[in-house]
Amino acid sequence: MSDDGTAMATEDVARGVILTGLIGMDIQGSRSPEMHEAEAAAQGFALRYRLLDLAQPPEQDADLAQTLEMVRAAGFAGVNVTHPFKQRVMALLDELSDEARAIGAVNTVVFRDGRSTGHNTDSYGFAEGFERQLGGVALDRVVQVGAGGAGAATAMAMVKLGCRELVIVDPQATRAADLVARLPGGIARAATRPVAAEIADAQGIINATPIGMEGHPGVPVDAALLRPDLWVADVVYFPLETALLAAARAIGCRTAHGGDMAVFQAARAFDLFTGHPANRERMAARF
Repeated sequence: MSDDGTAMATEDVARGVILTGLIGMDIQGSRSPEMHEAEAAAQGFALRYRLLDLAQPPEQDADLAQTLEMVRAAGFAGVNVTHPFKQRVMALLDELSDEARAIGAVNTVVFRDGRSTGHNTDSYGFAEGFERQLGGVALDRVVQVGAGGAGAATAMAMVKLGCRELVIVDPQATRAADLVARLPGGIARAATRPVAAEIADAQGIINATPIGMEGHPGVPVDAALLRPDLWVADVVYFPLETALLAAARAIGCRTAHGGDMAVFQAARAFDLFTGHPANRERMAARF
C-alpha cells in the first residue's frame, strides 16, 4: 500500500469507516469491492474495500508478509486473500479456524485484539452456489481439476454435499495427494489414469484452478472431453462465462458459474469483518 493509501486508511479509520480489502495477483476484475461496500451502505454504515494487487503498481514490489502487516497496522478489520496466496498466508497468521485448518487454505483474515485469524469461507460459498445452480445432480463420481487453495475448499464442499467419489487432478502430484489425505470420509483419490479416462466415467467436472479467469485464459481440460450428460462447475467468476462453461453449455451440459460462490463466500466474510450478518438474497440479487 502506498504512502497515500496508508494516509487515506488512517483518515478512514478516524471517521469510523470499516476498512477491508483483497490481497492477490491480477485481481483488477474483482467485484468484491462493490459487493462489500454496497451491502454495508444498505445496512447504514460505511465500509471501504480495497484491491491490493501484488501484480500491479503500487503494490507490485511488496510481498505477502509486508502487505499483511501494512493493512493490519493501518487499522483494517480484515482482508480477503486470493490466488496465489491462500495457502502461503497460513504461516503468517496467529490463529486458524477449525475449517481453515482442515481445508488447508485461508481466504479471509480477521484482525481483532491485536491478533490475526485465518478463516475459509470459500467452501461455504461453493456449496451454497452449487446447490442453487446444480441442486439434484448426480454426485457418484466427480473429477476436480486443481488441488490448490480453491481446490481444497471445493473438495471439502463436495464431501459435505455427499459426493461418493472425488478424483483430484493436479499437475503437482504431491499436492493432489496432500489434499486427498486431508479430506475426511475416504471419498477422494488422486487421479491415476489420463484425464480423458477419468472424465469418461464421471458425472461432473469442477474447475478449481484460475484457468479461464481474466489474465489466465484457456480451458483446464480439453473441451473435446465434454459430453452432454456431464455437469460442469467453475470457481472463476470474472468472466462469469469462462471458455470451459461456454463449451459445456454449447453441447447441452448443465453448468454452474463461479458467481454464486463469489457472492456467498463474500457474505460470510462480510459477517466476520463487520459483525453484521450480510443479507444473502440482497447480495445475490445485486450481483
